[in-house]
Amino acid sequence: MKNVICIIDDDPIYQVLVSKIVRMSQIDYTITSFLNGKEAIDHFSNCLLNNTKLPDIILLDIEMPQMDGWDFMEQMDKLISKHHIFETKIYIVSSSISYEDVDKSKLYKNILGYYSKPINSSDIVYMIEKN
Repeated sequence: MKNVICIIDDDPIYQVLVSKIVRMSQIDYTITSFLNGKEAIDHFSNCLLNNTKLPDIILLDIEMPQMDGWDFMEQMDKLISKHHIFETKIYIVSSSISYEDVDKSKLYKNILGYYSKPINSSDIVYMIEKN
């Protein structure tokens, strides 16, 4: 099964940019994307119910409508504890440079890093190599 990078970000232009960066990096990953945390949680809940593979890497924005990145993480923690399986690596990719956001990201064991937008190909390659 092909590896998957999931982009959860309300900016469709940013989603296209990251997809192009991945393709230009010649990394063999499929890209999926959601415009907010609610869409992603609903999809991941269905994946877990149907024993379908979750993404290998999630690039998560903080500021989004309906469900922001922090609410998404709270819901993911509930899903993880319910299903006891989680191998997805999560990275915050945000335009926020707030120290509070960076510190808050460290409270989640499943968040492996905090990157400022825009990320570049070397950031993505680094994430994949850690995966």
